[in-house]
Amino acid sequence: MRILKSSEDYLEAMLVLKKRHGYVRSVDIAAELGVTKPSVSYATKRLRENGYITMDTDGLITLTSAGMDIAKRIYERHNVLTDFFIALGVDDETADEDACKVEHEISEATFAAIQNYMKQLKN
Repeated sequence: MRILKSSEDYLEAMLVLKKRHGYVRSVDIAAELGVTKPSVSYATKRLRENGYITMDTDGLITLTSAGMDIAKRIYERHNVLTDFFIALGVDDETADEDACKVEHEISEATFAAIQNYMKQLKN
């Protein structure tokens, strides 16, 4: 099943927030992504229904193993692509913004080639 780009963005943001704060709340997702609280409510409802997250009675959000797998994959893509663009001479802010755009659309083959190239650069 193909997951929507926006859902990938939400799951990635949740992973980032969990790493940063130790917890994930809807209000923090809204701030992180620059979206409205109703947008977050709609997205989290869809993500819950599809088994990517759970939400406790206090409103704290937890990624399920399926949600965590997607979040980690997108987060890794984002980081590798950001580093790749910076290695090409792109400034940090632009590299980060462009990585966010490309991370969802790039093929597995092209991403693997970039990932291998970046590993070679570090060695």
